[in-house]
Amino acid sequence: MPVPFITVEGPIGVGKTSLSKAISDTFGYNLLKEIVDENPFLGKFYENIEEWSFQTEMFFLCNRYKQLTDVKNQIVNTGSPVVADYHIFKNLIFAKRTLHPVEYEKYEAIYSILTADMPRPNMIIYLHASLENLMNRIAMRGREFEKMITRDYMNQLAEDYHEFIQYFKKKHPEIPIIELNGDEIDFVKKPEDLQFVLNLVDKKLQQRSLHQE
Repeated sequence: MPVPFITVEGPIGVGKTSLSKAISDTFGYNLLKEIVDENPFLGKFYENIEEWSFQTEMFFLCNRYKQLTDVKNQIVNTGSPVVADYHIFKNLIFAKRTLHPVEYEKYEAIYSILTADMPRPNMIIYLHASLENLMNRIAMRGREFEKMITRDYMNQLAEDYHEFIQYFKKKHPEIPIIELNGDEIDFVKKPEDLQFVLNLVDKKLQQRSLHQE
């Protein structure tokens, strides 16, 4: 099978990094974590989304492009499997919601150019949860810039993710997607839930391996 490249996605606070690290530790995959705190525009973005959205989204895009370039070289040169706590398609989800149409058109063109030859994940894990659960987890993390995230923003973001995942399924039926409800599964506090998820991942990996033979 192709070198495993798994991405974990979902709204802010849903547990992407925790699950990615567990997969990395269990299967011995290299862990790729998105860089959030280093974005110098992020605090200003949550204070005034309209004013700072383009700068914020461009920083994330360029940063993630560099990370995926490193992943590409790693996979090609060493054949090392990777699990990432994001998929670069999240850039389009956030940008479409926050940018003016003219800015988004320019942004999408740049996105298409930069990602044209980037490695594509061969498995996606999509995490979702209720608004209450997401807001509680964000509050527990205590990140200063996340304190400015409103319920309306989070609710819309969760809906945007759901719509995009449905679109992605139709556009890329060859990429298996594991959907997990964070209200029903707590892979952080319950070892049995984590094992259930890891078993699902292993099963999907085995299925893809057999399919490639």
